[in-house]
Amino acid sequence: MKMAHIIAAGLAALGLTATASALEGDAHAPEKREWIFSGPFGTYADGDHGERYQLQRGLQVYQEVCASCHSLDLISFRNLGQAAGPFWDERFENPNDNTVVMQIAANYQIWDGPNDDGDMFQRPGIPADYFPAPFENEQMARAANAGALPPDLSLIVKARSHGADYIYALLTGYGEAPEGTDLSPGQYYNEYFTGGAIAMAAPISFDGQVEYADGTEATVEQMAEDVTVFLAWASDPHMEARKSMGLMVLLYLFVFAILVYLAYRQVWANVEH
Repeated sequence: MKMAHIIAAGLAALGLTATASALEGDAHAPEKREWIFSGPFGTYADGDHGERYQLQRGLQVYQEVCASCHSLDLISFRNLGQAAGPFWDERFENPNDNTVVMQIAANYQIWDGPNDDGDMFQRPGIPADYFPAPFENEQMARAANAGALPPDLSLIVKARSHGADYIYALLTGYGEAPEGTDLSPGQYYNEYFTGGAIAMAAPISFDGQVEYADGTEATVEQMAEDVTVFLAWASDPHMEARKSMGLMVLLYLFVFAILVYLAYRQVWANVEH
């Protein structure tokens, strides 16, 4: 990851978290849900042989629904093919060689340059490239969204209080405003958003909005769950490795404790107490 991206996303996450904490009392708390990645043994895999169909569906929802407004600055295409990623394939030790990742990257046009003439130019993406932002700068983003700035989604699950539960609740929480609620033009009612008034229209608004490649029925709830899992992975792509390491450390400490106890018994076995 680029250091500038990491610093910017970290500051954004701190700002988002502080805002959510300060005003959390004005929003309805989301229900606690069980996620496939929850708990010490949770992973992003949902297939019988380690396949990650839900992550792939979530990526599809992001690309077709969210990417027109929201960036994913800290995720490169090759991350999709790394261990625990949506298209992780053990046949490709280097994710840059993953054919699916290469195809996904090539579908994007990336600004590069300058060339020998001093001009910027566009080229097909490669796995090393990062997901391109939908807008060139903050001013353009605000101009296209009635003054509101769509947040980057790289760390959104970590940045928001209640994490994945909040993201899912927000995506499915749009409805009619209660009587007496004052909404400004361009605002929508969502009981899970601070204050209830949100500038983003319901991004997932009807069943079948996305046609899943694997044939899964694309209900509003299913699409919201899938993209939430994908964004949880984007916020913590090394979760599985961290959990695996933690379990190995605990196992090591358990065995070490037994060996220490046996050594203690051996040393003091013939000593009168």
